[in-house]
Amino acid sequence: MPAPAHKAGPGTHPGPPMPQLHILDLEAAINWWRDRSTTQPGDALDAPLHALAEVYGRMVFDRSTALDTDALPPAALDAWLAWYATTPDSPCIAICSTAQGDPLCKGCGRSFDEVQHWPALDPFEKRAVWRRINLEASAWRFNRYAERG
Repeated sequence: MPAPAHKAGPGTHPGPPMPQLHILDLEAAINWWRDRSTTQPGDALDAPLHALAEVYGRMVFDRSTALDTDALPPAALDAWLAWYATTPDSPCIAICSTAQGDPLCKGCGRSFDEVQHWPALDPFEKRAVWRRINLEASAWRFNRYAERG
């Protein structure tokens, strides 16, 4: 999961971490919108692309790989959520081993808590889990049963 976004001051409790948008998800959304763009070279970008590109440019300039979601302008958030709606919701491949006591599912790579609470996670939390299991690439969805994924 993402690291806490805010440091707690003296005598305060940090609370849950702020959901973050990872730059790789932003790039995927930009590419998805580019594939749908009707603009020609030299034209102004479509509004969703422009909104995402501004965020991307700021992240690159700041050399950051993640951005607190509350810093996203509404147009960029809407464009990102439109891309997100086209992605698979769950990494599940219908071979679950957490029910047998495994800490991580052999099928999809999620923890028992991630499987159990998946419907309650917001899109940014789900993408953080997807990012982790893709980086680990050890679940069966990446080798034995890749065709199910």
